[in-house]
Parts: sequence; structure tokens; C-alpha cells
Amino acid sequence: QVQLVESGGGLVQPGGSLRLSCAASGSIISINVMGWYRQAPGKQRELVAGITNDGTTNYADSVKGRFTISRDNAKNTVYLQMNSLKPEDTAVYYCNADRILTQGVPPIYTSDYWGQGTQVTVSS
Repeated sequence: QVQLVESGGGLVQPGGSLRLSCAASGSIISINVMGWYRQAPGKQRELVAGITNDGTTNYADSVKGRFTISRDNAKNTVYLQMNSLKPEDTAVYYCNADRILTQGVPPIYTSDYWGQGTQVTVSS
């Protein structure tokens, strides 16, 4: 079983910064892809940023140049540094982990785990 625990959300003024963290725990050998999604009221959940275990990243166009995703493979943790925040960034942010190699005989891949979500509110 794999659990994802997020932290770092909160209220910030426009132009401010926040850093989100997400730690994965369980019988994990490795995690192929980790990412951040967000869901604003009345909207569908959307990908914000993703990162593979070799460091390849991708971003939504709306956050390019402002957000940076990174990860610490030894800690099974992914981060999202959010700068120059805008009111339209307000949403619940969810951590995702996919293609997780878990301990076993033999080890097996499991997929698509989600954190509980953390609220980010950008408002003056």
C-alpha cells in the first residue's frame, strides 16, 4: 500500500510564493512519475506539472516560468515551488504518483495514487 501526504498550502497574496511538498510512503522501491494536479471550483482537475524519475519535467502552459517541480528520489518526495502566484492559481492541489514499483516476490508495479489535496488560495 502506498500513501501520499501533502503539505504547504495556504493563503498568499498575488505575486507571492508557496512551496508544496508531497511525501510517498509504503513498500516503495521506486516511483516512475510524480506530479501535481489542481482543481478549482466548478472546473475539472488539470495537470499542473509532472516529473519522471530521471528528472524530465513538463508543465501546463499557464504555469510555465512561474512554477518549478522537483523531486528527491531518496525520500520519495516531490515539490512544487510556486512563484508569482495569481488569483487564478487558487485551487485544491493534489499530488499524484504513477508507475510505482513496490516490494514483493516478485516486485510489482502499481499505479495512480493520489494525495488528499491541499488548498492554495491567492487573494489580497
